[in-house]
Amino acid sequence: MPQTLSASDMVTPGSLSPPTTEPTDGEQAGQPLLDGAPSSASLETLIQHLVPTADYYPEKAYIFTFLLSSRLFIEPRELLARVCHLCIEQQQLDKPVLDKARVRKFGPKLLQLLAEWTETFPRDFQEESTIGHLKDVVGRIAPCDEAYRKRMHQLLQALHQKLAALRQGPEGLVSADKPISYRTKPPASIHRELLGVCSDPYTLAQQLTHVELERLRHIGPEEFVQAFVNKDPLASTKPCFSDKTSHLEAYVKWFNRLCYLVATEICMPAKKKQRAQVIEFFIDVARECFNIGNFNSLMAIISGMNMSPVSRLKKTWAKVKTAKFFILEHQMDPTGNFCNYRTALRGAAHRSLTAHSSREKIVIPFFSLLIKDIYFLNEGCANRLPNGHVNFEKFLELAKQVGEFITWKQVECPFEQDPSITHYLSTAPIFSEDGLYLASYESESPENQTEKERWKSLRSSILGKT
Repeated sequence: MPQTLSASDMVTPGSLSPPTTEPTDGEQAGQPLLDGAPSSASLETLIQHLVPTADYYPEKAYIFTFLLSSRLFIEPRELLARVCHLCIEQQQLDKPVLDKARVRKFGPKLLQLLAEWTETFPRDFQEESTIGHLKDVVGRIAPCDEAYRKRMHQLLQALHQKLAALRQGPEGLVSADKPISYRTKPPASIHRELLGVCSDPYTLAQQLTHVELERLRHIGPEEFVQAFVNKDPLASTKPCFSDKTSHLEAYVKWFNRLCYLVATEICMPAKKKQRAQVIEFFIDVARECFNIGNFNSLMAIISGMNMSPVSRLKKTWAKVKTAKFFILEHQMDPTGNFCNYRTALRGAAHRSLTAHSSREKIVIPFFSLLIKDIYFLNEGCANRLPNGHVNFEKFLELAKQVGEFITWKQVECPFEQDPSITHYLSTAPIFSEDGLYLASYESESPENQTEKERWKSLRSSILGKT
């Protein structure tokens, strides 16, 4: 699970017994999946399990699971308002005279919950009204211990810094503009090739890893849920933040850009010897990405080399030593639901858990497959059971998958950034699909009637030639 803000006076999550609550009609009262959390329950019951008391604090896993999934049923700002209301009501914080002994037991638990929430889901606190709820509830317990107000100030300061960092984003992260596309091969005098910027495959693999981790860092766990939000049939409100998946979508666009960049760099050179050299360079880059644990860049490179405009260059491929490429293709073979890749991913995940260096901690999954797995989990299980209760068992599995990803994305990149290389990767012009085909046909002539007709059409539409 994600790390949270630490404080010496905070309780250990899950260390206390949950409040006793009677299951409502039809509510799952069997063996709980987490301490105090039933496999299914009403939304109100699940909210109650989130609320700390003087003698209870929810398990860390429960907090993450419920905060992640609850937005399918209630907007985060409404959930926060409900939690604060329950805290005030149950701890009698609206009374003129407070039970100081009781509040001193409750206060650290409340602050710990708010710290975990703001650290893991900072975007839930972008509206002023949510900050108002935090200040109000903490302001009610502050007279019992001024340290609570100081802790609240630290929490808000950390939150503002995190939100500011998320708003900045890395180079070209959430650009609405389409990347600059070549329609035809530019003159050699003005084109700048990747090998002229970085000719060492190990260095490029490290810089790709730097770009991947920088972009991953901006994806919030809530985006995985919001990507598949449908209107809850029992809710009267609109779907929560269904359009706020910009960083997730930008990361998918980065993968597509890298595919096209690889294909562009291969199709650009006029001589097949140079094209073969570029292919072998990318094979070495891909192999090093595999060794690092950067499976997303690895798959993008393989996908770029397998694009039709590249794969049809038979004379070029004849000059390439392809043994290493076939090994990499085998690792990322989609057969058996990417069985080979999943085995390699588990190996990288295990290495990360037992890592002795920051480099060994790196795990960057093939992102599109992760999204696909989460999509099928979402589609395969109902959010609510026939009796209207929340299917919490489903959301535990969702939290397991997303939580693992959150752990991976928090790894600090051990490689020093080379701005000239990362800038090129993010901004270098690339061919459009038609541009790739035209460049490919200009490099190696069409071989059949279908290719000849397409070449003629492209020459007419792009070059204005017949």
